[in-house]
Amino acid sequence: MSLGSPLASDVFNLKGRVALITGASSGLGARFAEVAAANGASVVLTARREDKLKEIAARIENAGGKAISVACDVTDDASMARAFDAAEKKFGTVDLFVANAGMARLGKVLDMPEDEYRKLMALDMDAVFFNSREAAKRMIAANKPGAIVTTASIAAFIVERNIVAYNMAKAAVMQFTKGFALEVARKNIRVNAIAPGYVVTDINRDFLLSPKGQEAKEKLPLARYGETDDLDGVFLLLASNASRWMTGSTVVIDGGHILTVGG
Repeated sequence: MSLGSPLASDVFNLKGRVALITGASSGLGARFAEVAAANGASVVLTARREDKLKEIAARIENAGGKAISVACDVTDDASMARAFDAAEKKFGTVDLFVANAGMARLGKVLDMPEDEYRKLMALDMDAVFFNSREAAKRMIAANKPGAIVTTASIAAFIVERNIVAYNMAKAAVMQFTKGFALEVARKNIRVNAIAPGYVVTDINRDFLLSPKGQEAKEKLPLARYGETDDLDGVFLLLASNASRWMTGSTVVIDGGHILTVGG
């Protein structure tokens, strides 16, 4: 029966889209790649760990999706240009770019070595700026509308001890998302951000599942940490035409964590 309204499967459909996802060898990046492919996109997975990328790309293809893997360094412009070139050669112009690669480092301002600070900023902030710019330039050159999704964090909104540099970088990502959205809107390119709370991945699993991590979890309104599939809906929203009138937004998805800060 049709009531003249689209089905959810149509609204969130990514069929015909070409997605390039950074940090796709594990965690949220790997999940975003699988979700994009499952909903019709041709996916280009990028990260430094070539073996992991190939494993995930094979899993996507075995499930009936389309994927290739390109090992690269997101902090190196030439390396990323080669990844975009590979995407164009195989599938066509990237019209869904997901700037997901990032890292977190604990460290007090007074103690953090300069090289650690520079490394974090290069990956969490600079790479988002330059890679998103490259994606947009190629969309514009091809006269192709598209979407850019950045990965911010609730760290953009709050301050916690020993992660000031990470707070800074993620706040910068959120501001970049707003500003770049304004800049490329008339080119029919939308730019939005996802700001997750604590999501269990290989990088943080040991801490989040430790007694101390479990104690902190109980203070959250939903009393649990996120799993990578908890972000599926928000990712599809921002990646698809479901958000066609949405740009410059940052969507917080954190189980209510941010509501408890200062409370």
